[in-house]
Amino acid sequence: MSNAALYLHADAYDTSGSRLMGRHAAGESFLRGFLRHADVEKFYFYNGTAGPQQGLEALVNRIQPPTKAAQWLAMRNLRGLGEPGCLYYPAPDLPTFAWSRLPFGSHLYSLCGVTHTTASQGTMDIVANMFTAPVQPWDGLITTSSAVRASVERQMEAVKDDLAGRLGATKFPLPQLTTIPLGVNADDFATSPEHRRVWRERLDIPQDAIVALYVGRLHMAAKMNPALMAMALEEAARRTGKDIYWVVSGWGATEAYDVKHHALTRELCPSIHYRVVDGRPADTRFSIWSVADFFISFSDNIQETFGLTPVEAMAAGLPSVVTDWDGYRDTVRHGIDGFRIRTIAPRPGLGRDLAYQHANGWMAYELYLVSAAQLTAMDNQAAADAIVALVNDPDLRKRMGAAAYERARTVFDWSAVVPQYQAFWAELAARRRAAAASIEVNASIIDNPRRLDPFTLFESYPSDVLTPKALVRVPSGMTWEVALGRLSGGLATIGNWPHPNLQEMAAAFEFFQSRPQSSVEALLAQFPAGRHSLIERGLLWLAKFDVLHIQPTSGVARSLDA
Repeated sequence: MSNAALYLHADAYDTSGSRLMGRHAAGESFLRGFLRHADVEKFYFYNGTAGPQQGLEALVNRIQPPTKAAQWLAMRNLRGLGEPGCLYYPAPDLPTFAWSRLPFGSHLYSLCGVTHTTASQGTMDIVANMFTAPVQPWDGLITTSSAVRASVERQMEAVKDDLAGRLGATKFPLPQLTTIPLGVNADDFATSPEHRRVWRERLDIPQDAIVALYVGRLHMAAKMNPALMAMALEEAARRTGKDIYWVVSGWGATEAYDVKHHALTRELCPSIHYRVVDGRPADTRFSIWSVADFFISFSDNIQETFGLTPVEAMAAGLPSVVTDWDGYRDTVRHGIDGFRIRTIAPRPGLGRDLAYQHANGWMAYELYLVSAAQLTAMDNQAAADAIVALVNDPDLRKRMGAAAYERARTVFDWSAVVPQYQAFWAELAARRRAAAASIEVNASIIDNPRRLDPFTLFESYPSDVLTPKALVRVPSGMTWEVALGRLSGGLATIGNWPHPNLQEMAAAFEFFQSRPQSSVEALLAQFPAGRHSLIERGLLWLAKFDVLHIQPTSGVARSLDA
C-alpha cells in the first residue's frame, strides 16, 4: 500500500506537557496507530525541527517503538520526500509546504494534511490561501467529520466566488478533500473491574453508585460550557431521586482557572456528587473510563471539529450522552451507542457582526468562540430524558455499551482507519503520476512571489549590482593571513549564512592575487557550476571587509546624482 513521510514535531504528538490539547492526543494516537497497523515496508520520518533527530526518535520510541526499518529525512531534504511520494503533515497547512516544494517541482511528491479546529483566523487563512498557493490536485486534506468538511467546502466556495468576481479567476486547482475519522487504539481504553474498584475507592464513590464521566480540557469559552451538562445531570437526579456521581477528569490552563470552573459548575448541580480528577497523566487518561457507567459531553463550540473523547468512551464500552454537534454526529449513533441531543444555532447571516469584529482584531479569539457558543442552545429536556433512561435501566447501559464497544473496534480503531489514510495517499499518488505524464512542467517558475529573493525584491536599493563582467583585484598590501584574521572576527561572522568555504575563499584570493585584475566570470570558470552562486556572492563578503576591491561595470552603476 501507499506510504508517506510523517512530519514529526513534538508539539504535534507529545502529550506529556501540562498544556494538553485535543490535537496532541489525536497526534499521539495516530502515530501509535500508524506504527502498529501501517502496511509499509519501512517508515519514513521527516524531521520538522531545526534540531537533531535524537529527541524525536526518543518521542517515537516512547509512543510506539517501530517494528520496521525507519528512514529519517532532515528538514532541508525535500528532494528525499520523492521516495515515499507524500508528506503527511498533522495540520491543514498545505499552502506553506506547497511553496517549500515548488523549487523542486510540484510533481515530486504529494502533500496531505488533516483538520483540527477550523475556527481560528489562522486556519481560515490557510483554507483561503489554497487558492493562490501552488497546492495541486494531487495534494489532499483529510477532514475528520462530515460537518467540518461541509464548513471547509463552504469557505472554499466563498473564496472562489470572491476571486472569480473581483479578479475574473477561472482556474482553481484545489486539493482533494476526503472525510476520514480520527481513530483510537481501542484496546488501550479497555476497562477492568480492578480499575473500577480502585478509582471508586480513591474518589470515595460507592461501588454500586451511578457515575457519569466527562473527560477533556476545561475551558468555558474555547471548549464547552459545562452548564449544559450540570443542568441536565441535576434534573436527572431530581427526577430519579437517585444519587448520581459526576467525575470530571479534566484540566484547565491554570490551577486558579480549574478552581473557578469547578465552583461555577457545582452551583448548577448541587444535588450531584461532584468529583475532580486531573485527566492529563497517561495512566489516568487510559484507566479513568473504568470508573463510569456512562459518558457525557455536551459540546457547543465551533472550535470543536471531531471530538475524540466520545470515541474513547465507546472503546471503553460506555454508552454516551452527547450533543448532536459536529463530529459527534459521525460517531455516536442515536439510540444505539447512546443518545445525541438536538442543538439549535442562529440561522446563517446572523453572525456577521461576530465575524467582522473578529476579523478586525476588535474581538479576541476566545471571545469570538464563546459569543457564538452562548447563542447555541440544546434541548435540555431531551438531555435529561436520556440521562434518566441510562440511570434507571442497567440493561440499556449494558446494551448500548456493548454496541459502542463493537463500533469502536470495527470503525474507529486505527487498524480500520490507517488503511483509509493509505488508500487516500495511493489516490493522490495516482493523480500526481497521471499529471506528471500529461503536463509539461514549467521549471522556470520556482520562486514564491510573496517571498522573493531579497536581491531581486530590493534590487533598487544599492547603487550597483555585481555582474560576471565586473573586475576584481586584491588591494595593495593585503595577504591571505591578514584577510583570514579579518574574516574570522565577530563582526565578519554575524549571520554566518552559507558562503564559500575557507579553501574556496583562499583559492579565489590567490586567483586574483596572481593577476592585476580579472573578471568574476574568469574566476567562476575555475569552480564547478554548482558552486558558482555561492562563489559569486562570497566575493561581496570579501569586498565588504576590504579583502578584495570590485570595480563597477561600465553602465551598470546608478547615477550618484539621481
